[in-house]
Amino acid sequence: MKICVAGAAGAFGMKHLDAIKAIDGIEVVSVVGGGPDDIEGFAASRGIPHATKDLGEALARPDVEAVILATPTQGHAAQAIRCLKAGKHVFVEIPMADNLADSEELVRVQKETGLVAMAGHVRRYNPSHQWIHNRIESGELKIQQMDVQTYFFRRSNLNALGQPRTWTDHLLWHHACHTVDLFQYQTGEVASEAFGLQGPKHPELGIAMDMSIGMKTPSGAICTLSLSFNNKGPLGTYFRYICDNGTYIARYDDLYDGDEKKIDLTGVAVSNNGIELIDREFFSAIREGREPNGSVAQCLDAMRTLDRIERSFPS
Repeated sequence: MKICVAGAAGAFGMKHLDAIKAIDGIEVVSVVGGGPDDIEGFAASRGIPHATKDLGEALARPDVEAVILATPTQGHAAQAIRCLKAGKHVFVEIPMADNLADSEELVRVQKETGLVAMAGHVRRYNPSHQWIHNRIESGELKIQQMDVQTYFFRRSNLNALGQPRTWTDHLLWHHACHTVDLFQYQTGEVASEAFGLQGPKHPELGIAMDMSIGMKTPSGAICTLSLSFNNKGPLGTYFRYICDNGTYIARYDDLYDGDEKKIDLTGVAVSNNGIELIDREFFSAIREGREPNGSVAQCLDAMRTLDRIERSFPS
């Protein structure tokens, strides 16, 4: 299968390119870059035959079957729709959009075209969360509460590589998106109650630097989520699962029990790299002509909950 990666020279574009190296039968034949990128030099250094700063040019290539969009959030929905209308399967990094209306339009176009469109909700694929999910599915565990902390130190507009960004992300639509989807996925329910509080906005970036979110499902499971761009360490996201049969703490691809004993995740998946696993699912769904786990349609409930949380903020 021949694919294009848009935003290839960015932090997550490179993560996808590295993950694809481990997947048989996938060839990156085109990369798309943004304004400051030396995308031609980047492509040459990786042996990729085509490079452009025009997504349309890549979409016009008959050899491109699918596109991974690791581009700035604000363009996700429109670019994903362009890919589908050009006849290409599309994987769009989260969030699929930064508002509900654009998310709903993307889902509508996916249903109209019948192509695979998948959102990058990688937490579904991290082996730590898969281990929990497998035990929920088997009836061994039931979530009573998820307590999640997502902390960064980002008082200036830098990406995951510490480089200046040409766009601004958002604690709600970009980062809370992970946990909102994961909570609803792990419980198998859509939150019946959802609200949020946000701290002061950055004087230059115009985004809230601190945020707190609460959710509750119809069966009574609750989730508390704290997010910050003001935190000076430790950094990252930590998930505490408080269940009827134990407590578990997930730190990306590692999992610990309530006694801080590390759980062996051998055999949970073919890799410990969540991005590789989600990319594998995207390509498998295309080959098998099926809906992937994490399709834009499946993830629309998360976008609806994010919209409710946003509307709960005091004006």
